[in-house]
Amino acid sequence: MIGFLRNLLFHDFWLKLFSVALAVLIWLTVSFAQSGGGRNFFANASVPEQTFENIPVLVVSEAADVRDFKVRPSEVEVTVRGEAKLLQDLQARDIRALVDLTGIESARNLHKQIEITTPRGITLVQVVPEEVDVIIPSRR
Repeated sequence: MIGFLRNLLFHDFWLKLFSVALAVLIWLTVSFAQSGGGRNFFANASVPEQTFENIPVLVVSEAADVRDFKVRPSEVEVTVRGEAKLLQDLQARDIRALVDLTGIESARNLHKQIEITTPRGITLVQVVPEEVDVIIPSRR
């Protein structure tokens, strides 16, 4: 019995030790990523951000005439991140803030999420506010 246990523990000892060390390393990596530590670590890398104010919110609908729709607020503040060269060439007109009302048939007031589209290589960081109130005119 002792010979069996000794063989179980010490046969391929270095391979078993390497496997345990690798398992602990993987566990620590996953724990670190889940705790949000990775986000703070990579945020310190010098990726520049830029904020654009007064980006107009556009209303998109497939069936209705959107000229009468009112959006409050009508402008948002968008913060983006990207390479310095891309941000240097980026203009406010390259960023689109959309509210999609496709499929909305009838309602008086809606609270809708803003969808932001940016050029390739530019990442959205934040939109303020994230949602807008859409006021739909009544049908006569």
